[in-house]
Amino acid sequence: VPRTTEATQMARHTIAVFTKNRLNPAYHAARLGADRVAARMGAATVHYVPQQPDNVDEQRALIDAALAARPAAFVFVPVHGTQMDAAVQKIRAAGVPVFNLINRLRNADDYVTFVGADDHELASHTGAFLYAAMGGHGNVVILEGTPGTISSRERTQGFTDAARGYPGIRIAGAREGMFLYEEGKRAMQALLAEVPRIDGVAATNDSMALGALDALAAAGLAAKVVGINAIPDAVGAIKAGRLLASADFDALKISCLATEAALRYLRGESVPKQILLPVQVVHKDNCAPWDRSIEERECPGWDSVVR
Repeated sequence: VPRTTEATQMARHTIAVFTKNRLNPAYHAARLGADRVAARMGAATVHYVPQQPDNVDEQRALIDAALAARPAAFVFVPVHGTQMDAAVQKIRAAGVPVFNLINRLRNADDYVTFVGADDHELASHTGAFLYAAMGGHGNVVILEGTPGTISSRERTQGFTDAARGYPGIRIAGAREGMFLYEEGKRAMQALLAEVPRIDGVAATNDSMALGALDALAAAGLAAKVVGINAIPDAVGAIKAGRLLASADFDALKISCLATEAALRYLRGESVPKQILLPVQVVHKDNCAPWDRSIEERECPGWDSVVR
């Protein structure tokens, strides 16, 4: 892809933005972040979203459609950690730079910049908060995300590794909830039928955590529940005392930075290979900064994050 230092060329840049589905509010936030930064920097976005959530074949077809439209760059969340490799190679062969966010591609040569957070660290900190709130004792179940995604694998491992610091904590079961509310609710219902006593729930994202809360309420049961993302509905549940905690994994911030990295690169600037947001556990005592709708949240300043 030709790169330019002329600001007047920026208006011609179109960014192909790939997210995994239209059900997870985090991806709504990611699309909004990309649109905001592109508009501010005089570029355009085109969104490519599978109709069937997280569908590999659909995302492959969408990549072909995007390449036919000749975008300047891809801002890209893969629906699977490995099954998109061949499709990503098509993007590379076409000479279009990829700016990877949220779910890291396994081959670092496939992207210019990755923007996200340390998924293992997010979960280990949030898990430790849960286990401490449980007094270091009890049965915990894990709600895993979409199979094959690095974020699900690393967060699940983070929750498991944190439990090693609490000998009285037992990981009593795990189920896949696909990072979605309804799937998370069904996974929690299945775990309630399988595990005699559940004292804590470690969900690898907030949508599943909210589904778990509703499954517990429907069963007339209670447990301490944590999630990851700090989406507005989760923050509301934290304020109401229903959800114990979440972790700041703000897809709007991440997408803002990935899109800005793409546009800075296209105008000839150097951009880092990796941008990781800091880990912060969000709980009742500190949740005020996150207590805003997605639309009210702001993109971070580039210089405040990239130093």
